Amino acid sequence: MKRLLSLVMIALLPLPLEARSKEADRLENAGMVIKEILEVPDGIPQQLLDKAECVIVLPSVVKFAFVFGGSYGRGVMTCRTGSDFTGPWGAPTMMAVEGGSFGFQLGGQATDYVLLVMNPRGAASILSSKVKLGAGVSAAAGPKGREAIAATDAALRAEVLSYSRSRGLFAGAFLDGSTLRPDNDANKKLYERTVSAKEIVLHDKVSSPPAAEALVSELNKRSPRNLSS
Repeated sequence: MKRLLSLVMIALLPLPLEARSKEADRLENAGMVIKEILEVPDGIPQQLLDKAECVIVLPSVVKFAFVFGGSYGRGVMTCRTGSDFTGPWGAPTMMAVEGGSFGFQLGGQATDYVLLVMNPRGAASILSSKVKLGAGVSAAAGPKGREAIAATDAALRAEVLSYSRSRGLFAGAFLDGSTLRPDNDANKKLYERTVSAKEIVLHDKVSSPPAAEALVSELNKRSPRNLSS
C-alpha cells in the first residue's frame, strides 16, 4: 500500500525539465527573447512594431560548417487577430528557418532573430507555404532606433524587417536567401491535432497555449493597437 501511494505521489510531481514539451520550451524561449529585445535601448522602433501585422521570433538560430555555411532554426509566429489584423495578438504557429550562405565561417554560433511582418501579403505568403526571403517575400535589415527616421524607402516598403542579437550585440539583419515555412509537425504536437498555420493564425481554430503567455502578453502590452494605414 505504501509503495502504491509513493508511486501515485511521484506521478503527480511536475515533469522534469528534460521531459517537457520541446514546443512549450520553444514558446517560452521566444517570450524571453521578445521581452529582452524590446527592452534594448535604441532597438526596434516603436512606430515599426505598431505597424507590424505579425512578429516571428527565432531563438538561437545556429550558423554552422566550415567554408560552406548554412543556418537552421525553429521559432514561432504570432499575428494580430482578425481578418484585418486589428485585434490583439493571438495564438502562435510554429515556424522553421533554413538557409545557405557562402563564406568563411568557423564553428557554430547561435543568434536570436526577430522578424516584423509588415503587410497582409507577407503574412499570407509565410503562412501558406515555404517562402524565400528576398525572392518570394521582400526583406530588409530593420532600422534601429533613430535610424528609422533615415531609413530608405526600399527598407520601409519591405514585407519583412529583420533584427538579430548575438553575444549581446543587436543589429538589423540581412536574411536574403533564407527560407521560412510553417513547422506543421510541431503544430500538431503543440495543439494535439492537425491544424494549419493559417487556421491557427487567421481563423482562430485553437486557443493560445499557456506556454505562449509571456510572448503574447508582452506584445499586447508593448503594441496593443495596429497603427498601419
